[in-house]
Amino acid sequence: MYAVIETGGKQYKVEPGDVIEIERLNDAPGEPIEFDRVLFYSSDDDVRTGTPVLEGARVIGSVVDHTLDAKKMSATYKRRTGYRRKKGHRQKLTRVAISKIAVG
Repeated sequence: MYAVIETGGKQYKVEPGDVIEIERLNDAPGEPIEFDRVLFYSSDDDVRTGTPVLEGARVIGSVVDHTLDAKKMSATYKRRTGYRRKKGHRQKLTRVAISKIAVG
């Protein structure tokens, strides 16, 4: 059984027991969290597709911790002038443990 949820402008395929990294949320570690934007649900005998979301479906999990993504570097260079700039960025992420998929 799995579902596709949308959060932070991105879509994630989740199953019970998965730990996913999503855009940073303001919830504290250990708090329960519920995703109600379920786009797709599939089990052994049932397949449901939302238009765009499934009514009454939700994915339940809990916040594990907050972390940072790997550093991404970007550079700017202009020829013949000696102009060089390098910037780094680390995206803030939240790890969420998925515990249950409920479809009503």
